[in-house]
Amino acid sequence: MTSNADSGRPSGRRGIGVSGATPNLWLRLLFLSSSASLAGVVVTSIVAAIVDGHQGALSAAFGGGLVMAFFAISLLIGHFVGRNNPSGAVGLFVATYFVKVVGFAVVLFAIGTPEWLASRWFLIGAVVSVVLWQAAEIYGFSKARLLIYNDPEERKGGPDVSA
Repeated sequence: MTSNADSGRPSGRRGIGVSGATPNLWLRLLFLSSSASLAGVVVTSIVAAIVDGHQGALSAAFGGGLVMAFFAISLLIGHFVGRNNPSGAVGLFVATYFVKVVGFAVVLFAIGTPEWLASRWFLIGAVVSVVLWQAAEIYGFSKARLLIYNDPEERKGGPDVSA
């Protein structure tokens, strides 16, 4: 390995390339987050099935699936709206969040608590799903390449020294 101070071949096999924005950020986050959450809900459902039978497994899967649907809507809106109007996506996120909270609350109150629902496993499945979804989303955002500034175009005659 060489340092920048040494004259010699740079470290690594390839030179440093141009880095741009991460393509399809929202879909990548959706895949990463839903994969992590789904894996956690499957494990939780297996444990629930062992402890409380199919009723516990179904309750854990329903709780986790509801959380996954709740969060997936936001990422899909980010994908479809964010590519055309990135600054408008934030406002739409807020509006959608309100509609989702009210909508899911209305649906849950309208349905009521089904006989088959084991509330403890429903809650455990939902919490596992939220924690894993958020952890995967944070990890995905930390690895994303967000283009904040456009790189200046280099002129053919050399660097621009007019500044």
